[in-house]
Amino acid sequence: MRLHVDRRHARVLELLRERGTLRVADLADELGVSPVTLRRDVETLAAQGRLHRLHGAVVWPGDGARTAPGPAESPDGTGRQARGIVVGMVVPTTEYYYSDVVRGAREAVEARGARLVVALSHYLPGEDSVQVDRLLAAGVDGLLLTPSWETGVPGPGEGLRITERPVPTVLVERSAPHGHPAAALDRVRSDHAHGAAEAVRHLAALGHRTIALAAQESPTSARLRSGYEAAVAALGLRSAPEPSRTPATTEAERFERTFAHLRDAVEKHGVSAAILHSDADAIVVVPRLRAYGVRVPEDLAVITYDDEVAALADLPLTAVAPAKRAVGRHAAELLLTRLTAPDGCGGPGQHLDILPELRVRESCGAPVSSA
Repeated sequence: MRLHVDRRHARVLELLRERGTLRVADLADELGVSPVTLRRDVETLAAQGRLHRLHGAVVWPGDGARTAPGPAESPDGTGRQARGIVVGMVVPTTEYYYSDVVRGAREAVEARGARLVVALSHYLPGEDSVQVDRLLAAGVDGLLLTPSWETGVPGPGEGLRITERPVPTVLVERSAPHGHPAAALDRVRSDHAHGAAEAVRHLAALGHRTIALAAQESPTSARLRSGYEAAVAALGLRSAPEPSRTPATTEAERFERTFAHLRDAVEKHGVSAAILHSDADAIVVVPRLRAYGVRVPEDLAVITYDDEVAALADLPLTAVAPAKRAVGRHAAELLLTRLTAPDGCGGPGQHLDILPELRVRESCGAPVSSA
């Protein structure tokens, strides 16, 4: 039988008085309640001064952090140990782009003695919340969260409850506009606008004056366009026609549209260079252009975005490579800093942008050594 809230509070204090320190997850198991319920109890009792709260644990007043299973300096001095801490991570998929993001997070978490648990949303509506609730019920101490926001930022009415989670949360490869509740959360993301601008700058340095952008609609595309447009304006380049933004119904249709757009851009608008997102699309489209008679890089210099498979193309493709593993690693390290901070905070919030890297190969017409 479930205890009434007052009796549950009394039992929490009784157990804590006996043992001095308890993990929240262990206490929830012993009382037969969910970790979320137990965390609310702990918050109430901590506000009344009847116990001390640490991330993942509670301490009897007077014992302090001395008896807590507290973090100690790691052997290499790079951070505090986080043994016993469980980090939950929700990502859309562990394939393609996010495989390296997850790998970086796992390496950082395991290096600190903690454990990473991954859940997938598959971009399904409402699945982010379902997976977060499942992880919280399992007792995770903090969250690395990549919401399935179609444009990379929350749409109208999206993500309004994201800050109500009872554990520290870091957004990964996502951001929220000023004024949105999620804008105050820590975040770590790739600076895709910078990546696109670097591609434009490199092509302009090779002498190209009209550069096209062909980006599939994704959470990345808005920032790619922003960086592209800023660089075109800053460098005084000529504007190139935009491809249609109407979503394609199939991959085959998307490939055909991109091919037709770039063919016409070269033949009718004097475009001599293009940035394609993603390189998986480029591996399909570039051979079609070459078969049609558009020489790459002689008639059209090409840079792709993502660098997942660009080096494996028949004509190795110059690519902008987001530092995906670094994004996952920095996000996990930031979260663990919050979870192991002696004051339970870890300092002011942080918004960290990681700069992508340009990797020069044959498709842009520059010597590979010029990277």
